Amino acid sequence: MKIKQQKRLKRSTWKLIVQPGAGVEPLIKAIDEAKESIQILIFRFDRKEIEKALIRAVERGVAVSALIAWTNRGGETHLRRLETRFLAAGVTVSRTASDLARYHGKMMIVDHTELYLLAFNYTALDIDGSRSFGVVTTTPAVVKEAVRLFEADSNRQPYETATSTFIVSPVNARSELAKFLSGASKELMIYDPGLSDPQMVRILEERVRAGVTVRIIGNLKRVSKVLKAVEIGKLRLHTRTILRDGDCVFVGSQSLRAAELDGRREVGVILGDKRIVDGIAKVFEADWKDGKKSALQPGNEEAVSEKLARKVAKVITKEIPPVAEVIESISGDAVLRKGALKDVDIEALEETVRTAVRSVVVDTIQEAAGQPAAGSH
Repeated sequence: MKIKQQKRLKRSTWKLIVQPGAGVEPLIKAIDEAKESIQILIFRFDRKEIEKALIRAVERGVAVSALIAWTNRGGETHLRRLETRFLAAGVTVSRTASDLARYHGKMMIVDHTELYLLAFNYTALDIDGSRSFGVVTTTPAVVKEAVRLFEADSNRQPYETATSTFIVSPVNARSELAKFLSGASKELMIYDPGLSDPQMVRILEERVRAGVTVRIIGNLKRVSKVLKAVEIGKLRLHTRTILRDGDCVFVGSQSLRAAELDGRREVGVILGDKRIVDGIAKVFEADWKDGKKSALQPGNEEAVSEKLARKVAKVITKEIPPVAEVIESISGDAVLRKGALKDVDIEALEETVRTAVRSVVVDTIQEAAGQPAAGSH
């Protein structure tokens, strides 16, 4: 992040939303006070209060546009029903494209002048039962970028960022977050439910060796001799947040893992407002104090992984029918009847099956451990 940009951000108005605690009230208030327009990006949604507030806005003449994810894990039916209700109420509804694995960002823009950039979904689980944050800003450059992104994705047009502080996956997230971490000279305080990206882990390890204190609340899903994580104690962890050197912070929807840096639409922001930084740091210290040591620590990763893998494999092999039976069950498919099987790319099919099985195994392990599955945030 450039110094000039950081100073400009520090002079701007920012507000912090801490969940649980803030509830839906800040969002309801913003919707009720909207004069001209509301643009809202939705990945998950079950809060009727917010839905009713959006419909009230339409009724008083506010142009409400909802960009709704084309899919999420297990919730597509709810999203389609939400679309139907919104359309009936006069909301302009767009569906995200299917070019990325997930559209996982969460943001709301009011009157093209105020941005609510959130690390939580519009759900009871995220708002009432999970540690998460949101930031609100009227910083013109940041709001302008959010509007550009919303309109580009609504119209399924390409998007490129115009500022290094507005973090969008897969556009600039990897490069800017790598710079952000590498710039730490004293301390990094990290909330992350799934930190696993090899490049980011290497940067963090380098920072530790350079004397930087690195504390992680969440899940470190890659073996490291110098990094450790603690699990959050009393709450479900949902936020992705990084504090650096007590003077700037990243808040967004992307974990430091390859899928969220490179393959999904994620949205975040880097800012240097002292009140926001201090507010999040205070919450982090309390969560760190209440945190519990993760079962996956250097020295016992292999034993834990092998034991878990054996249990998962045992369950999965009981559930998967013989391959011959599966092929026989689909042998009447029209494509196969036409003899198209000879044109199937076997190597591509093997890779597809391998990826699908890997995804099921990962989701099974995460759900068994009480963590949200990879696509469920």
